[in-house]
Amino acid sequence: MHSLSFRHIPGRLTHRFTSFGEAVPFRRIAMSESPACFQPGKNLPFYRFDNTGPFGQSPRFLPPEPRKRPPVGSPTQLASAKAGIITPEMAFVAVRENAMRSQLRKDLERITRPRVRAIFRPLLAQRLLTAEDIRREVATRRLVIPANFCHPEALPLGIGKSISTKVNANIGTSVHRANSQEELRKLRQAILAGADTVMDLSTGKAVQETRNRILRHSPVPIGTVPIYEALDRVNGDPLALSWRVFQEVLLDQAQAGVDYMTIHAGLLRRHLPYTQTRLTGIVSRGGGILATWMHHHHKQNFLYEHFDAILDIAQQYDITLSLGDGLRPGCIYDSNDQAQLAELKTLGRLHALAGQKDVQVMIEGPGHVPFHKIAANQEWENLWCQEAPFYTLGPLVTDVGAGYDHITGAMGAMAMASYGTAMLCYVTPKEHLGLPDANDVLEGMIAFKIAAHAADLAKGFPQAYIHDHMMSLARFEFRWKDQFVLSYHPLRAQEFYGKEIRGTGAEKTHFCSMCGPKFCPMKLTQELFQHP
Repeated sequence: MHSLSFRHIPGRLTHRFTSFGEAVPFRRIAMSESPACFQPGKNLPFYRFDNTGPFGQSPRFLPPEPRKRPPVGSPTQLASAKAGIITPEMAFVAVRENAMRSQLRKDLERITRPRVRAIFRPLLAQRLLTAEDIRREVATRRLVIPANFCHPEALPLGIGKSISTKVNANIGTSVHRANSQEELRKLRQAILAGADTVMDLSTGKAVQETRNRILRHSPVPIGTVPIYEALDRVNGDPLALSWRVFQEVLLDQAQAGVDYMTIHAGLLRRHLPYTQTRLTGIVSRGGGILATWMHHHHKQNFLYEHFDAILDIAQQYDITLSLGDGLRPGCIYDSNDQAQLAELKTLGRLHALAGQKDVQVMIEGPGHVPFHKIAANQEWENLWCQEAPFYTLGPLVTDVGAGYDHITGAMGAMAMASYGTAMLCYVTPKEHLGLPDANDVLEGMIAFKIAAHAADLAKGFPQAYIHDHMMSLARFEFRWKDQFVLSYHPLRAQEFYGKEIRGTGAEKTHFCSMCGPKFCPMKLTQELFQHP
């Protein structure tokens, strides 16, 4: 599968919607005119939010231009929302979620084709989200905007069930492969494929160098798991960990600009016996590190003991805490068990404490869960964590998909997001097998972007239906180029088509290679339009 590059981003960056005087970048993708047999005329363009930064216009991976950000110690997004203040980030998120429909309302006035107007008018007539809606969702803690004061390169992003489903990509070095340039290639690939956030999970050598290069080049929010770097600072010995070491890492990452951090503070010493009946025990790297430390020292989790101090740092820099699921199930047998649910209840209590200090919180979820048990996870999270944004890994719906776990994960992710999960963490084909490369990142991202889109359809979000209807209309009218650019991987769609239909007029043919020119049902249906 070929990697994406800046040349394959459809459309030109010509539309910059404004919010608080700030540009909200969108690409305008023009559609072809319809053939004569389909009420010939112009079609609506498609608008896609552009988070590629300057490398979306250049083959060089250039750092984004910094945005104006408040100084460290300013009121957080949550504090501002509670006070009734709409921040520039809240206004940006509202425009980002609405801009396509707001512009299409104007475009529709110039479209004369009755069929197009009939298809899209009801979707465009639905109410748009306002900046006040976003503020209210932040205030009630159902939506977060991860935006560290020290990461001005990142564009504002909302994560919550009331807006479009987001997708995160994990990248990072390991003790066996530590190349910060390779991580920049993964970052670029993830963003070109549509990643809304990226987590740097680096371990081994050059952790700080890698993280800082990623932060300075990333136009999307960046997350980390600080316990990984803390472990590196004690030479990989979990028994040598301490609150002091972890606090140093926390401050360093906060000052560097990390927007959200996975904190495994909900894994308590009393939860450890619950894992004895599991088939795969503890599969979370962070959970395993802390479980080893607690078992050896006979002490409580120092992240839980010092949670107030963690909140103070998060408040100072407006870091969103992603409360980690160190006891997530690592196989179908362990799904929805006592260990997982005990930790989730603890995360709900920590979420309440964070709200008292105006710190934004996401809750992390499983893991491996069979399809029929997925809905219960969202229901428990809503109940015990007060509908905080749920951020889930998959879940993988079977354990036997080795080499194809981007598919098993996307299946569960679509279901979980349709029930209300706000952000999906992608899974690559290398899950359980090895460290992903740039191509694995692309495969995982495409699978999970499709899953997120399918979930948005299930949630009834009009922008998702607009996208689908545009693709269906282009497909029925054999507008091949439009089908390519409306797909999540335009290059692959074009490549597959080109392998079967060749020649200078290939993109004007009114059939595909599956049915051929005589038996294409959509081609035959054209007669209904020509001779009603």
